Parts: sequence; C-alpha cells; structure tokens
Amino acid sequence: MKPIGYWLNRTDKALTRSMNGMLEEFGLTRITWQVLNVVHEAPGTAGTADTDVLSTLAANADTATLTRAVDTALADGWASRPAPGLLTLTPGGRRRLTGVAARVDAFRELSTAGVSPEEYRTAVRVLERMSRNLEEAEGGVRP
Repeated sequence: MKPIGYWLNRTDKALTRSMNGMLEEFGLTRITWQVLNVVHEAPGTAGTADTDVLSTLAANADTATLTRAVDTALADGWASRPAPGLLTLTPGGRRRLTGVAARVDAFRELSTAGVSPEEYRTAVRVLERMSRNLEEAEGGVRP
C-alpha cells in the first residue's frame, strides 16, 4: 500500500487537472474559481480584503499563484476594486459563478463516485486531525 502522502499529492493533482479542464470553457482555473468564491462568500458588501483571500486560500496555492488569480479576475472583469486592497464581484463575476455551479456540482459527484457520505466525512476528519497534529508539533503554524 502506498503511503497517504502519495495519495494526497496524486488526488490534489487529479482534482486540479480535472477541474481546470472542466472550468476551461468558462475561462476559469480551479484557483481563480476559488478566489471568486471567497470574494462571493465574504460577509458584508464593502468588499473582501486581498489579505483575506490570500489567507483563506493559503493552503491551496502560494501567494504568487493566488495574486495572479486575483489579477486574472480583475483583468477579465469578474471582480473589481471598490477601494484599494478590496475585491468585490462584478455582475459578470456573479453570473460566471452561477453559470459554473451546475458543472462544479457534477464535478463533485464524479470525484466522490462510490464514496459514501460517511466515508467522505471520515476522510475529511482524518486529514483534518493529521494536519492539526503536524501544525501543533510545528508550534501552531497554519497556512
């Protein structure tokens, strides 16, 4: 049996490859889609701070990759800056998220085919515990 690190890396690469392929027709990547979601799900209407986007997605990509995704969202008109350092979705960005939602749901169904809801919850809980164990051993360092 291969160790968990092997399966974590392989699964993450497969998720990214597959999701990027599915999102390509919408002009998005997995990371850009995640950025748009963080901005969309933020409380309030004043906008989401770039620092909040970066810290929320720190485990998903490095700062340079996330910054490029933010720049793409801005350049493609999916997000705008209501004030320096803040992001908000444009009407086009909201439509983009709405338009891609059914495909993302189908992607999630495909990626969890044959996995019961309980198995999924168990897998998430185990990975969460492993992360906490290692972060606590590092002195509480969390991405």
